[in-house]
Amino acid sequence: MPIDAKELASRLKAAREASRLTQEEVARYLGVSRSTVAQMELGNRAVTSLELDRLAYLYGRDIRSFLADEFRPEDALVAVFRRHPEMARNDLVLAAVRESLAAGREVTNLERLLGVDVDLTALPSYGQRAPRTKWEAIQQAERIAAEERRRLGLGSAPLPSVGELLEGQGVRTAQAPLPEDVSGLTVAEPDVGVLVVVNREHVPWRKRFSFAHEYCHVLLDRDEKGTISRASDRDTLPEVRANAFAAAFLMPADGVAAFLQGLAKGRPSRLRAEVFDEEAALSAQARPGPRSQDIQLYDVVLLARHFGVSRISTLYRLKNLKLLTEPEFETLQIQEESGRGREMAEVLGLPEPDESGDGVRARIVTLALEAYRRGEITRAKLVELGRLAGLETGQLERALADAALKTDVEPTEVLVPRE
Repeated sequence: MPIDAKELASRLKAAREASRLTQEEVARYLGVSRSTVAQMELGNRAVTSLELDRLAYLYGRDIRSFLADEFRPEDALVAVFRRHPEMARNDLVLAAVRESLAAGREVTNLERLLGVDVDLTALPSYGQRAPRTKWEAIQQAERIAAEERRRLGLGSAPLPSVGELLEGQGVRTAQAPLPEDVSGLTVAEPDVGVLVVVNREHVPWRKRFSFAHEYCHVLLDRDEKGTISRASDRDTLPEVRANAFAAAFLMPADGVAAFLQGLAKGRPSRLRAEVFDEEAALSAQARPGPRSQDIQLYDVVLLARHFGVSRISTLYRLKNLKLLTEPEFETLQIQEESGRGREMAEVLGLPEPDESGDGVRARIVTLALEAYRRGEITRAKLVELGRLAGLETGQLERALADAALKTDVEPTEVLVPRE
């Protein structure tokens, strides 16, 4: 049944307080006085549809939640900042969460409009207890990374785009500008599903690692409804587990060993085999040539490029797999930090891995074009969705032309942009 003005006012106040915003902050966002916001929350002043839309965006909500039969004051945005209160005033993080949630909801709405059936609940649940020590966190991560690779039929091969892999599992993915020490974040909401956002400003190999890192939070921590991954939290057990998972998921032990064997490296210093004929055994031994098994910087460069990870991550993975001794690791680390690894990659002609995709952006643009083609949305809505996906009007016009649709898209038809 429709709610009355008093109930809507109560919900607006509850949403604002849950988001830890003051009436003054909301007033500045709307461009009205604080007393106007107070009157809205008392039910003494009507709220226009445009104001309600902008308030929903500010509070990180679907506008329909204010008009639904039941109202939940706490949502994904609130959950994220309850767990990370120090991030609640960070404009970059706030913008990233709001924009990504808004885009994710629009994708869901377009899928429903077009009858696209996407299962957002197909992700496995491993039911792991929270680790009590860093060692336990690492062991859990290694085991689950191996199990997830088996479940997905990945074997020991390098992963293609990790973002695309997550999209294939029903996870929404996006990239957004974030503070330098924030690598990514994960939020879960019924009307969006699970959404992973990584730092657009980071280099491609780091974004690959961040997608894999956040995938661990998706698999093991999504009951939290929201996590933010920061460098300053790397010693916490959930972050230790997520980092260990990312390393193992991107660089499986069998795959690393097989690649090194292809370079005639990584074998024991003494090889031994026995042949048994049901009565007696015959032994054979062999020793690789002196220093023939030593892993060199160019081996590290090749291995890092093969799996699409950084060279320093590769060094740590080799050390953890007991393929490098501590002195060997330190020598190669010094070489990498001096810039020789980058120079070697240039000499070998190896480009950086590509992890530039933005699943939510691609999804919202293609669905919006299809909905417009079918006459399900207006040009004004198409432009609004294009703007939400970060497209300029000229880019949208070219997309319409490429799709052989009408191109008379006018920027004046855009709804009032959100600040």
